[in-house]
Amino acid sequence: MKQVYEEDGTGEGPDGFFGVTAERMFSEVWSRQVLTVRERRLLLLGLLVGQDMDDMLELHLETALRSGELSPAELRETVVFLTLYAGWPRAARLSAKVEELIARTSEA
Repeated sequence: MKQVYEEDGTGEGPDGFFGVTAERMFSEVWSRQVLTVRERRLLLLGLLVGQDMDDMLELHLETALRSGELSPAELRETVVFLTLYAGWPRAARLSAKVEELIARTSEA
């Protein structure tokens, strides 16, 4: 979970809903060797855009940029690519989020 989100979790115990699902997600799915974390992140970004899941999208965009998995240019190219598949309104929102994130991180 630390590698995917750059944080350890919510503080909930391992037997709670979050703990049980997080254990499976991160120990069994995100850690498999066939796809890289970067490839999984790109797939997830497409899904999150397509499903209008903006809260999770912002988290994954920020983590991808902060961790170096995706550069600003790659994030912008992701917007261009997803525009044709997710539709212009969703891609326009994504573009605004990406540009705000890039501006915010370049100021830091």
